[in-house]
Amino acid sequence: MKCIEIIKNIENWAPKEIAWQKDNVGLQIGDTDKRIKNILLCLEVNDNVVEEALVKKCNLIISHHPFFFSPLKKIDIANDRNSRIIQKLIKHDIILYSAHTNLDYTKDGVSYQLAERLGLQNIDFLLNLKSNQYKISVFVPETACEEVAEAIFSAGGGVIGEYTRCSFRTKGNGTFKCSGKTRPAIGKKEEYKFVEEVKLEVIVDRWKLNTVLSELKRIHPYEEIAYDLVPLDNPNVNFGIGAVGYLPKEYNQNDFLSYAAHKLIVKNFRYTKGKKGMIRKVAVCGGSGSEYFHEAIAKNCDAYITADIRYHTFQDAEKEILLIDAGHYETEIFSLNEIQKRINLQLKTNKDINVYLYKGSTNPVIFYNN
Repeated sequence: MKCIEIIKNIENWAPKEIAWQKDNVGLQIGDTDKRIKNILLCLEVNDNVVEEALVKKCNLIISHHPFFFSPLKKIDIANDRNSRIIQKLIKHDIILYSAHTNLDYTKDGVSYQLAERLGLQNIDFLLNLKSNQYKISVFVPETACEEVAEAIFSAGGGVIGEYTRCSFRTKGNGTFKCSGKTRPAIGKKEEYKFVEEVKLEVIVDRWKLNTVLSELKRIHPYEEIAYDLVPLDNPNVNFGIGAVGYLPKEYNQNDFLSYAAHKLIVKNFRYTKGKKGMIRKVAVCGGSGSEYFHEAIAKNCDAYITADIRYHTFQDAEKEILLIDAGHYETEIFSLNEIQKRINLQLKTNKDINVYLYKGSTNPVIFYNN
């Protein structure tokens, strides 16, 4: 199997186009046309990760955090650690690919995995992304409607949450008169024609639009296709920030702190007390998500777990919501399990490729205990 096939699988789930606009997701180093031997998953790349990839004969490393984030000004092998990592990756022909904020913002991605780790139920996004969809309205002769709809669906249109092949259809009469230069699919040249048509309406994500339009034009029977494109401001139910759900039972604040520490396998974290005595509805955001605590309050959550929280944010949240900083690494690491599961499912007929989780920790933060 080639690397590009693995990447397509990941990006069908977590499209690059939903990533934060200043992020650097996707291929970092290498040739995606190469055949894959084994795969190593990690949160970020360091010397130990590369060494483990070599030991396990992995020629594809998939990291969450991009290796290249700030502009690269030089490759100084003698004095720079990252330069030496680049040299080693290229020397050993190892491909490096990163899925960062696109993995954060997708369903079953970073925040969903954190929510599931905490045992939350009825999980949904804390805040949906918006303004990244179009509605296509195309006028089709009734006899060709199913074929055109199928082409749009196959190209990725008509997905709303857990529903696919979504459309709305209105019957009516279309009119046209062909000039002498046309080759009409219905009627004759110079003839004024009434045709029974269907107005077919489908929602399409922005990054799928060109593919959908290409398929629409390929399959539609008319020479000149009448269609409308309407940009939507709707929240996209398929992609968003953070997650919110319900614990199986209520906990008092102290018991919930103990529960969260146990579930996330952490011994230390920072928090500020909320105003509610009991905890049932919980919001989470893997990694740096402290700016969204107001959304958690607006959704009447009892607690919010994220990372990289500033002192003054704790002040603002005090006695408003139980706010927990459980650590950046600690709130993101569980997403690697979902990547491994999805790739293994893709490889179920290919037993020669192994997908490994990096066995060590790339967390640079160490707690000092006196």
